[in-house]
Amino acid sequence: MTANALGEYLRARRADLTPAQAGIITHGRRRVAGLRREEVAVLAGVNADYYARLEQGRERHPTQQVLEALATALQLDRDAREHLYRVSGTAPPAAPLPRRDQVSDDLRQLIDAYTHTPAFVLNPTLDVLASNALADALYASFAFFDNLARMTFLDDAAPVFYRDWERTAHASVANLRRAQGLDPRNPRLVDLVASLTASSCDFRRLWDSHAVQGKRREAKRFAHPEVGPLELTYQAFDVRDAPGQQLVIYHAEPGSRSADALALLGTLHVTHQQEASQA
Repeated sequence: MTANALGEYLRARRADLTPAQAGIITHGRRRVAGLRREEVAVLAGVNADYYARLEQGRERHPTQQVLEALATALQLDRDAREHLYRVSGTAPPAAPLPRRDQVSDDLRQLIDAYTHTPAFVLNPTLDVLASNALADALYASFAFFDNLARMTFLDDAAPVFYRDWERTAHASVANLRRAQGLDPRNPRLVDLVASLTASSCDFRRLWDSHAVQGKRREAKRFAHPEVGPLELTYQAFDVRDAPGQQLVIYHAEPGSRSADALALLGTLHVTHQQEASQA
């Protein structure tokens, strides 16, 4: 993290919240799209000069009461609120997650048992540690199914495959920013962020937004080259015996066109594998 991580985070979150979202009535033309420092200070009930010092890095020890007030004023969700505490250094820092990238045999057997829905295992830096056959088929248009962030920003297939690419890109970056807050010295994360920053202007733009979010549950829209549009919902589960790993499982609404397309994808994948083995 930078020397003024708290100030950077506050500025980014302030810039991302519009007056309308904050319930502020404005008149005339504004120089900034987000909130002014003075407006955040009023919403949080803190002195405007004190808030300015927080952003400028001249005040580095806000109380828990101030942090709670700022989190409420900036409408931070759980992940973003936790990150605010981490970058402030006020709350005890979370212990770094063990960097374990080995997926247990039991977990591999579990995801392979999901024959009718894609399932895979991620680490905090969005590396794909294990995947089942249908997940491989779902992401087959990518050169490598190895890291969701790298795939999103550096693979030419991404803008077509992800029908809501901007939303997917934002979520990927927010996941990496959360991982940074939990374990800023993770060498894999440091290398990945450096690589993406050097290679993608879109990544740089989103990284500077300081958005923070973990994987939970979300609907996603894909455009698969073989079976067409897919609308799937994923659930993410923490792997209890391997802290930092997450099991991600996609599913389609039963009886929907996406369910039929997912079934067809499974059949096509088996056919492709058989053809490849006979070649």
